[in-house]
Amino acid sequence: MLIVAERINASRKSIGEAIKAKDADFIRVEAKAQAAAGANYLDVNAGTFVGQEAEYLCWLAEVVQGVTDLPLCLDSPDAAAIAAALKKVKGRAMVNSITLEKRRLEGMLPLVKKYKTKIVALCQSDKGMANTINEKVSIARQIVEILTKEGVALDDIYIDPLIYPIATDTQSAVAALGAIEEIRQLFPGVHTIAGLTNISFGLPVRKLINRTFLVAAMAHGLDSAIIDPTDRELMASLIAAEAILARDKFCAGYITAYRKGKLS
Repeated sequence: MLIVAERINASRKSIGEAIKAKDADFIRVEAKAQAAAGANYLDVNAGTFVGQEAEYLCWLAEVVQGVTDLPLCLDSPDAAAIAAALKKVKGRAMVNSITLEKRRLEGMLPLVKKYKTKIVALCQSDKGMANTINEKVSIARQIVEILTKEGVALDDIYIDPLIYPIATDTQSAVAALGAIEEIRQLFPGVHTIAGLTNISFGLPVRKLINRTFLVAAMAHGLDSAIIDPTDRELMASLIAAEAILARDKFCAGYITAYRKGKLS
């Protein structure tokens, strides 16, 4: 399971304040904690700073790379901010995200090709965000066809079906799960990815909903997730699910996690 660590996001109050103050030590602590907890990529987002996003995204990239060798996931819908930050990135980044929206596609695609990044593709078009299984799969199909035609490898594509709060749309999780399964069947080699936060919005005990959905999504073929790796119960559920779904040969990962005290 590929884990993109989500905590360095300007929408979180403490992170937003640290970015504004350019408190590098605070960001470094977050980066090191997520790396130690098992992240594969560290997401960096400065999206709340309209007009200054590029500046702060570049600053985040430099600060985070100063304390870890983990690759970055640059998180912004703004191609200009992504372009600026990619110049600061060491190694190969992931970009979050591209959509089927004409303007966004035209802005992001040249960057993906130039820097050979991995790319998160949202099931969203100029008509809006996809809601049903069919809508999600249709947009995913079009995005995959466009990206591969432009030379992007299937292994570098991460389709996000988009998750909505089940408190307001009780079919949201079911639609996402169905789309994940169908996309994996239609495009062997393409990855699926999702953030968990939205699914539980407006409900009590949100972490319970989040980790239950994660396990269900993994059973339907999800192989990447944008999550908080410092959430021990969530990570324990992920590790157990990998063992149950035969993704952990001889349960070696599960046993190692137990010995390191990660399951309690």
